Amino acid sequence: MLTVAPIYAGFLALLLVALSFGVIRARLKARVSVGDGGDKGVVKSMRAQANLAEYAPMGLILLAFAELQGAPVWALHVLGATLLAGRAMHAYGFSRSPQIVPMRQFGMVLTFLMLTVAALANIAHAVF
Repeated sequence: MLTVAPIYAGFLALLLVALSFGVIRARLKARVSVGDGGDKGVVKSMRAQANLAEYAPMGLILLAFAELQGAPVWALHVLGATLLAGRAMHAYGFSRSPQIVPMRQFGMVLTFLMLTVAALANIAHAVF
């Protein structure tokens, strides 16, 4: 039974909801009902939301597989917290005007670190 991965899935889902409301606010402000209408603020909000939607699912899949393979609870929390922090930092840094580039970059590093470590751990556990 999964007990750790659902925690991070829940937090990432709440982050997605918050970013979705950001898209709605940007569209209302720009009076755009569909798409981005060529508005840079709408594009930025949409990309912040989409970036989370692009990376979080794979991170959660890897986290769930690691949990199913019996990874230590502390390691699962480190991986989950790294993914969550990385995505939150990237979204916040990206969505500010002007962007907070170091925060965005550090969020990307954390995300890629989590994905890489979790991928290698899953492969190693399955093969060895």
